[in-house]
Order: sequence, then C-alpha cells, then structure tokens
Amino acid sequence: MPAASLRALLTEAIDYAGLFPPASLALEPALRNHAQYVRLPGAWMLGTFVLPIAEFDAATRCLSQFEKGYPLRISALGPRTDNAEGFLRSLSVAIDSIGSFRSRCGTAASIEQLEMPLPSDVSAEVLKATRPKLANSMLKTFWEAPAKIAEHAVELLAENNAANPDRKFGFKLRTGGVTADAFPLSAQIAAALTVAGKQSVPIKFTAGLHHPVRLFHESVQTKMHGFLNVLGAGVLAQEHAWTEIQVTEMLDDEDPASFSFSNDFFAWREWKTSTERIRVHRQLVTSLGSCSFDEPREDLRALKLL
Repeated sequence: MPAASLRALLTEAIDYAGLFPPASLALEPALRNHAQYVRLPGAWMLGTFVLPIAEFDAATRCLSQFEKGYPLRISALGPRTDNAEGFLRSLSVAIDSIGSFRSRCGTAASIEQLEMPLPSDVSAEVLKATRPKLANSMLKTFWEAPAKIAEHAVELLAENNAANPDRKFGFKLRTGGVTADAFPLSAQIAAALTVAGKQSVPIKFTAGLHHPVRLFHESVQTKMHGFLNVLGAGVLAQEHAWTEIQVTEMLDDEDPASFSFSNDFFAWREWKTSTERIRVHRQLVTSLGSCSFDEPREDLRALKLL
C-alpha cells in the first residue's frame, strides 16, 4: 500500500497520452491499453485519456471495452491554430464535436476536460470570447502556451478568471518532447509554477515526465524533468510561498533520497507538507500527460514507493 501522502500527490495525476510520441500508438491499441489500466489496482493514479477531437468518430467504434463501472474518461485535445480567428473558429467546431460525441457514447465514456493551444496573438479579448462558447460545456479547460510566454499567458488567464471565479481556466505547460530542445529549463518551469500558484490558476503539464525524479536520458540526450519534482515543487511552493529560485532548486534535484513519503506528510529535504494540504494544493497542481502509464509505475516500484 503506498503512503497516503504519495497517494494524495498522484491520485488521478497521470493523463494517458499513448497516441503521442514517443509511444505514438494507433488509436485502437492505445484504447485497449487504457481499458486495461482502468481495471488495475494502480488505477488510482490514472486520470483521463487524451483524445484529439479529430479522433472522436473512430473512438466511438472502440467503446465496447468500457462500461459504467470502468468508463473512458476523456480529455479532448483541440487543434493548434495560427491566429485568434482560426482559434475561435476551431473552438466552436470542438464544442460541437464534444456535444455530438457525448450524445453517442452513453455511460461508456465521458468528456471531462478540454486542452487546446492558444494562438500566438492571444489577448484578453480572445479569452473573453471563449467564455460564451464554453458556457454550457461543463468542461475543465486548459490553454497551452510555450514556456517562453508562460508567465504572460498565466497573467491573462488570471485576469479572465477574476471575472469568472466559478469556472476557472487552467494553463497547460509542455515540459519535454522527443528532442533535447523540447525540454524547457527548470527556471522556465519554476516561473510558470510560481506565477500560477500566486494567481490561483490551475496548471497541468505534458510530455517528458515519464520518470519520478530528474535524470539524464540517452533517448533525448538531455535531462528529463521528474514528475515528483514538478508536482512536488508545485505543492510545496504553494505551501511555503517559495521563490522561483527555491522551486528551480527542487526541479533540478536528481537524488531520489531527497523525497520522502509517509501517511502524514510529504517531504523534500527539510521542507514538508501534510497529506491533507497536498489534497488542497492539488486543486491547482492538477495532472500531467504521459505517453506511458507503465513506465511511471515501474519507476515508482523501483524506488520502493509502490
């Protein structure tokens, strides 16, 4: 049985993105994997299945593997667009597609979340224009922007959220990829985490977070960020009002011995937070997308955390 603090940190934290690199599975085997994962003892760590809206029609033909007790919980992924006009047009199409999918899938599947990259010319007016389109969707929504403009994007989201406190927009940050240049610096992730925490903007992560603790990986010829580093830093930064420098220090830590979990608290070095406070902070530090659900669990077992 995992420690209660680890369970609090990782409950529904891993959104399965098996369709995306480096796994790059076809839809049917990825859904087959997910149907197995929802039935595992470790399913408590599993979040949604990241499904591009363009794959909705094909996905409806694979729903027999899911049922009311073991449903397919979906995070719908909208397309990347070149400008604000295309973004708003694609969002309208996405909302229509989500409504159609929901009407066809019954209790076998549910769409809980929408993720979509923001256009390069995003503005307060563009975000304001998304609100009427999403008004009846009941979706958690995360808008993605590159690390280099993350702070600006979070500030825009915070301004929009202030006018809509009952349904907050979240921010999505890409933390890796299949090449070294796809990995943002720890300082860039720290900046996004810090401003999101200060502004109470929910944040999720995607790509490159297959391993619990930061390490050098031959496949990408660079250091990959660890999901315990990232999620843990987000939680501890909120608990202790950390500076970006303190967050960066934790993100850069490559020693698994720095992390400890008990039923009562989670600690990194001398810093700790209670299990109950982790649950509170996870409302803002939400989840990560990973093309593997096996690898994170295998690594946790190797560290004797599972």
